Amino acid sequence: MRNFNEWLSTFKPSISDYAYYVDFAKVHRNIDRIKVELNILNSLIGSKDIEAEFEALITRYPETLKCIPLLLAVRGNEIYAIDGEGDFLYSFRNMNYSIEQYKYFMRKTGLFNLMKEHILSNLVDYATGVETGLDSNGRKNRGGHLMENLVESHIRKAGLISGDTYFKEMTIRAIELKWGIDLSLLSNQGKAVKRFDFVVKTPSVIYGIETNFYASEGSKLNETARSYKTIALEAKQIAGFEFVWVTDGQGWRSARNNLEETFDVMEHLYGIADLDNGVLEKLFI
Repeated sequence: MRNFNEWLSTFKPSISDYAYYVDFAKVHRNIDRIKVELNILNSLIGSKDIEAEFEALITRYPETLKCIPLLLAVRGNEIYAIDGEGDFLYSFRNMNYSIEQYKYFMRKTGLFNLMKEHILSNLVDYATGVETGLDSNGRKNRGGHLMENLVESHIRKAGLISGDTYFKEMTIRAIELKWGIDLSLLSNQGKAVKRFDFVVKTPSVIYGIETNFYASEGSKLNETARSYKTIALEAKQIAGFEFVWVTDGQGWRSARNNLEETFDVMEHLYGIADLDNGVLEKLFI
């Protein structure tokens, strides 16, 4: 019998690799798309009559407007703003207000002051910094892929082959069609759509695998543990199918009670330490 407390004590604080923090290739791609327009806007830095020069610049080069949301760390082509003068939804793809209104926007947001007072010296460098900051929002997705990549490396280490003996992101319906197995217990008689991160096919068993990593606590962890406990109990009633859950991360310490309940009823609940000890190689033989 495995000991839950000992198992939980092996959970890692992080699995972040060097590429997790910033995707600089993506940052540079995004900047390259607007580099010409940013350099045109550079002419406003240190301007003595910035509002007049802005008007002349936008009249001649209206495409430079598309850079402005990024200067405020905003994704997209529209910005909503409200004050005593009214509420406005500014478009930075095609002007939907007068130039005077856009000058008002630049004044009120502080962008005119930022450029006029020479607080920055180069908008390309400034925008690159903003893009770098915005890219931190992508860490959640990269973190999810890190765990999937880690688990996949161990699946391959077990000798399985992608597209032959293991498959990625496969729905219950796709599993049923491919191997003729009835998984209606898992899908609430076909009413729910369920997708497994990995599916492994051995001569005698089909394994549906879920993976995740939680570095920080949150209410989602309790919900996840309860949901996977239900799937594990339902899977036990299906001949030829087994549910595998690989999870880790110190966020689970705050949701240990729900995780322990799942641990007590689920045979194939593993952490990264289990992977390192070859649990998948033993399972899929």
